[in-house]
Amino acid sequence: MRIQRGGPAVAGLALCLGALAACGGSSGGKASPAGDTAEPPTAGATKGTSAGGPASPKGSGGRPLAGKVVVIDPGHNGGNASHPREIAKKVYVGNGTKECDTTGTDTVSGYSEHAFTWDVSNRLAKILRAEGAKVTLTRKNDTGVGPCVDQRAAIGNEAHADAAISIHGDGAAASGHGFHIIEPLAVGKNAKIVAPSAKLGTALRDAYHSGTGISYSTYLGTKAIDKRSDLGGLNMSTVPKVFIECGNMRNKGDAAKMTSASFRQRMAESLAKGFQNYLS
Repeated sequence: MRIQRGGPAVAGLALCLGALAACGGSSGGKASPAGDTAEPPTAGATKGTSAGGPASPKGSGGRPLAGKVVVIDPGHNGGNASHPREIAKKVYVGNGTKECDTTGTDTVSGYSEHAFTWDVSNRLAKILRAEGAKVTLTRKNDTGVGPCVDQRAAIGNEAHADAAISIHGDGAAASGHGFHIIEPLAVGKNAKIVAPSAKLGTALRDAYHSGTGISYSTYLGTKAIDKRSDLGGLNMSTVPKVFIECGNMRNKGDAAKMTSASFRQRMAESLAKGFQNYLS
């Protein structure tokens, strides 16, 4: 995301995450090459991966997440940059107002955050569905506009999700690298989900770190955990939810991984393992 980063009290995000929802950085939403766009593998391809290997058979018919509901929020959208008026409109985020959405960031070579988040989200959804979960994505394609951050939270609330995640790629200074999880601080009606969100964040952090080998962020958070009160997607949520900045798209090393289709699959498998650990 390209949002201005700071401590938990930071209330002002600079647009974009380019960003992923909480990102720091700043590229502008220019149209970019798709990078390595190989289609996501068949659902459930977690066999023999570094994310922990195949899931242990649990639940109905060996489907460990049977009966669970997961909402995945792919950060930004492909049409945001060409609709500045729509995404600039202000919406209530629990403790003030912010822009409806942002354009997101991209790599130096032009691979956009919105394309990255769409790809990883769909890969993750396939795996979770194969494990029995009911999965909803907050947007239907990578060519539309929005939805606004409050609507993204509402989709998880209305689904009564057992867990929700907003997937992003950061746009911080190129010298920084690594991933981090963003957890909510109490802001009105989200107070009850702060503790379970922290548990979800730890489960996803541990599985992602173990499965991908990507280091904890060198520029933000403590052991890859950051807590914020300025993100509408977390402030307006009534179900356990976190953001993940999967890496810094402006860093050469992180970008090489994020533009690789096979590595994006590895990211998805690692996150799926984290959901299984949290929900089982």
